Amino acid sequence: MKKILSLIFLFTLISCKKEVANPADSIYFGGDIITMEGNKPNYAEAVAIKEGKIIFVGSKTKAEKFHGDKTQMNDLQGKTLLPGFIDAHGHVWNAGFQAVSANLLPAPDGTGNDIPTLISLLKEWNIKNPKAVGKYGWIVGFGYDDAQLKEKLPPTADDLDKVSTTVPVLIIHQSGHLAVMNHKALEFAGYNANTKDPAGGVIRRKEGSQEPNGVLEEMAMFIPLFKIMGTLDQTANVKIAEAGIAAYTKFGFTTAQEGRASSDACNTWKKLADEGKLSIDVAAYPDIQTQMAYMKTNGVQKNYTNHFRIAGVKLSLDGSPQGKTAWLTKPYKVPPPGKPNTYAGYPAFSKENDAIALVDSAYANNWQILAHCNGDAAIDEFIKAVRTATNLYGSKDRRTVAIHAQTARFDQLDSMKVLKIIPSFFGMHTYYWGDWHRDETLGKERAYRISPAATALKKGIIFTEHHDAPVALPNSIMILYIFYSKQNQQIW
Repeated sequence: MKKILSLIFLFTLISCKKEVANPADSIYFGGDIITMEGNKPNYAEAVAIKEGKIIFVGSKTKAEKFHGDKTQMNDLQGKTLLPGFIDAHGHVWNAGFQAVSANLLPAPDGTGNDIPTLISLLKEWNIKNPKAVGKYGWIVGFGYDDAQLKEKLPPTADDLDKVSTTVPVLIIHQSGHLAVMNHKALEFAGYNANTKDPAGGVIRRKEGSQEPNGVLEEMAMFIPLFKIMGTLDQTANVKIAEAGIAAYTKFGFTTAQEGRASSDACNTWKKLADEGKLSIDVAAYPDIQTQMAYMKTNGVQKNYTNHFRIAGVKLSLDGSPQGKTAWLTKPYKVPPPGKPNTYAGYPAFSKENDAIALVDSAYANNWQILAHCNGDAAIDEFIKAVRTATNLYGSKDRRTVAIHAQTARFDQLDSMKVLKIIPSFFGMHTYYWGDWHRDETLGKERAYRISPAATALKKGIIFTEHHDAPVALPNSIMILYIFYSKQNQQIW
């Protein structure tokens, strides 16, 4: 009789078990769960997830009400859980282009540590990608950097001819502001001894002659590069875009930026969005210098549609400090070959297309504008343009951003605060090029205050930190490491 009563009691308990109304697919607990809510770190004990969305954040006890029969319990075992990251500045399509090109990055992100290795990597990529080379007719690589090469010099057209003399070869500098072509590619670009340097760019020449040596700076690179990109069909654009998304999601980003978009790139992102193929948000900023007609037709969208929106416009005022094309007020410590000791870089725009007119267009249309300005001379130009536009259109919350602002002077930070310009610093730069800036580009005094985040913090200025992929990998944790490391706090 006792056994029968025990069985009846057990069946009663089972039948009376409370059903979970909204069971979670998974619950995370057992570690530092940082919500990022508010101005101070806010911790939770547990997070419940259902169909890819957070349905509860709070105590572990309260999270138990979402624990169903099929809920997966994930013990973090003391590890830290953070929300998805928002890309403060990067180029998600270009990150995809990097992913499908020959990886020429030096250590620790690649093996391109000397020129012979670059040639071997390009030959290997050519062998492994016969369909791409056959269809599009180019051998492409990304990530070489003479600052980190053993030779401390860029490869030349003669070097790249060792890869091929019949197929155009193009390799892009890690900064994205320089490139090298072999002689076949120079022929395609129409560059020869009689070709003048384009406004905002330089065609480097062989010593003692006007013959191009293969190295192209800024607009001298971008003009043929845009022409090459224009030959890509929709299939290639989609493949590159998907590779970019994969690169970003690998590092936990849930919002990616297309930081200098062409109309083709925007159309690709919109196509993927319309087809429901975007797993994260993509905010595009078309190039205001070349895509004004596109912007006038499409404008800016406040809300995402299927994870995509046009968020504003991008303006580029100069180049890269490590490539010695950033526009400074004082000369580089060591000028590029053939340049005088007074060389301080140059602007990336012509007088006919100046910063004041372009910023005015953005403010007049109430578009958010991001301006690439590495050198302090470029920052001066941007501040002047924003001040002029603010006087005309008022001081609204436009979230105007000074991208990189690496050599920002402290007086410029004061001006940014008054004009509500948000600097977005590239602190990761010091990891790759800190010694190069100290010894080659800026000298000790300027190098030791590069990307002055600590000073901005003390001045009460809102700022962000970014990776600028594909200049660096879109590594969210590395951004945090660089920002909080004691070594870089001393530099800042």
